Amino acid sequence: MSRNRRESNQNEKVRPVQLGRTYTFPITGLGHSGEGVGRVEGFTVFVRYALPEETVTVVIEEVRANFARGRLIRVETSDPQRVSPLCPVYEACGGCQLQHLSYAGQLAAKYQSVQDAMQRIGKLADVNIKPVLGMDDPWRYRNKAQFPVGRMGEKIVTGCFAAGSHEIIPTDSCLIQHSLNDRLLTEVRRIAAAIGVAPYDEKTGQGVLRHVMGRVGSATGEVMAVLVTAARDFPGNEELVQQLKIAMPELTSIQQNINPARTNVILGRETRVLWGTPVIHDHIGRFSFQISAESFFQVNAVQTQVLYEKAVQAAGLTGGETVFDLYSGTGTISLFLAEHSTQVYGIEYSPAAVADAERNATANGIHNVQFIAGDVAAKIVELQKKGIRPEVIVLDPPRAGCEEVVLRTAAEMGPTRMVYVSCNPATLARDLSLLDEMGYKTVEIQPVDMFPQTYHVECVAVIERK
Repeated sequence: MSRNRRESNQNEKVRPVQLGRTYTFPITGLGHSGEGVGRVEGFTVFVRYALPEETVTVVIEEVRANFARGRLIRVETSDPQRVSPLCPVYEACGGCQLQHLSYAGQLAAKYQSVQDAMQRIGKLADVNIKPVLGMDDPWRYRNKAQFPVGRMGEKIVTGCFAAGSHEIIPTDSCLIQHSLNDRLLTEVRRIAAAIGVAPYDEKTGQGVLRHVMGRVGSATGEVMAVLVTAARDFPGNEELVQQLKIAMPELTSIQQNINPARTNVILGRETRVLWGTPVIHDHIGRFSFQISAESFFQVNAVQTQVLYEKAVQAAGLTGGETVFDLYSGTGTISLFLAEHSTQVYGIEYSPAAVADAERNATANGIHNVQFIAGDVAAKIVELQKKGIRPEVIVLDPPRAGCEEVVLRTAAEMGPTRMVYVSCNPATLARDLSLLDEMGYKTVEIQPVDMFPQTYHVECVAVIERK
């Protein structure tokens, strides 16, 4: 027997859980994706829908070198915060992860996830982490729906994919979606079935209608429908548009996005207006924003205003500062910062996002902000060579966090304060630890619950030069 196989067999023997076997054990915490975490003889087991302070019976469905995953069979002793999920397809659907936990429990769990990340990943023990700012009503908050279309028997269905798969869970009403998005999906299913528009089949590549995307202006009530198709031309196009206009008077835009690629990416490169306007509008605070089919816009307008106000407050602006807004996207935070500073420079890799940002600034009469497209680290060095130095730097990177070169370049510019807006506590903790080594101390973190019923949490970190 080879050495590798001997070692593999030895490893198999020391694992205290076996595939298909049933075990009963306590849950001690939540994982980064909202699953319960327990241990069998010291070996980690992840269990969806299990909660801390519970004892559960589980059947093991997957065994890896350092952990296993189990399916919850029975809760032997229940967490006091456990509740009955309101959604009838909650356990089958992968869209939410925490509906079985009370909202107060969700906020406590998200606070704990931030604290754990700071201590375990960032090794930052003395940061003031504030209680999570939650919603008065943690339902119906999403202004954007992106649902795949499929067929179940003779019926056209839309819904989220089951966790870890591409199996569509038919959903007539999603409780975290705006009610207008629910109506849009219902009408598209009904009309498509009536006129014979064929859903796309991922396995065969046959059919036309792949996804339906709905966008709602929460403040304006305007609705955009985007039909994602596998081909530019499809039978029933004109009739679908005409019937949809009649069924939903709230619609102001119906568009088609063409995505012929065999890919998991939802949108293709070409979008065309079938009827109405190319954009809808929404408000955050006093600012108005144009939203196109492809543009980024926060999905929770209520909490976005809370988040941005906290970011501006964290910046500590007095009106005379120059501010760099790095990873500025479509310029939403930049506009809030510009109201309280002399000049804002927004730097973003995507030229399309920069074009949206410039339109947003013009539409709102903001003239003390300049948007720059390109590599973030390179562009701030260019500004520095021109003699432009910021008193405050705001960072709002994607989930992967900041590149180290961006953090290092930002620190070398010597701003008095940095503000880091993050949607991922793990990468936030990693980057705050790097900034600590570069002479910048994290003094406070304010978590904001942008996505109730899920494990996600947004944070605003206040960072000061030592």
